[in-house]
Amino acid sequence: MGDIVLIKTRLAGTDLDISPVGLGTVKIGRDQGVKYPNGFTIPDDRQVTDLLALCRDLGINLIDTAPAYGTSETRLGPLLRGQRDHWVICSKAGEEFDNTTGESAYIFTPEHIRSSVERSLRRLETDYIDILLIHSDGNDMQIINEFGALDVLNDLKAEGKIRAGGMSGKTVEGGIETLKRSDCAMVTYNLNQPDEAPVLDYAHQHHKGILIKKALASGHLCLNEGEDPVQASFNFIFRHPGVHSAIVGTINPDHLQKNVAAVKRAIETMV
Repeated sequence: MGDIVLIKTRLAGTDLDISPVGLGTVKIGRDQGVKYPNGFTIPDDRQVTDLLALCRDLGINLIDTAPAYGTSETRLGPLLRGQRDHWVICSKAGEEFDNTTGESAYIFTPEHIRSSVERSLRRLETDYIDILLIHSDGNDMQIINEFGALDVLNDLKAEGKIRAGGMSGKTVEGGIETLKRSDCAMVTYNLNQPDEAPVLDYAHQHHKGILIKKALASGHLCLNEGEDPVQASFNFIFRHPGVHSAIVGTINPDHLQKNVAAVKRAIETMV
């Protein structure tokens, strides 16, 4: 396994060193209202513990969660006890998922964002969250300008409750404005959805951080025929110099190892 250990890199504009692969944890807390091509069973604590141990062996230190991921934060808190210094934790605020109805609600008021962060700190059993992103519903500019959501994150950063802030957005305009006003952005970018490339361009030009979501199009890229779709997608993603890390939302250890190997090959071809 040692031949595919990932090398960490500095998330531009922050003091955080992160692995080029981050573990997405929606599947450990939520199986409703998700857009994966195949169904799955939420893993038990032993399976998640083993997956986290595998991440550490592979050199992964970035873990991505959110209140909208069902019980993800609540489960991670106890499972990460004694390991806090190893992990760079990214969580979010703004989207609330109701397990009863299977629907999401979005609340971007400063009061809600602050209370959401406080709740995440309790759930994750930590004094600080490394990266806190606004979980956009697609109305990026309204969230920024009318609700002042990024201003709240800047306040929380000054208070030491988060180390970096930004938005997981859905528009080019919102992504660039996020980078103008905060540290980093989470952007959809893959072979099927390259439209947010201007956000990556801006980040690279202005020394800001970029995390990639849906790197494999929520698993749908893997259904393409022809060349290895996973390797092709990671080659495409890491060819852009603005990219720092791609979030991979798998609970399958074999898939995780293969994804890490593909990312390592992609990065090596760029050197």
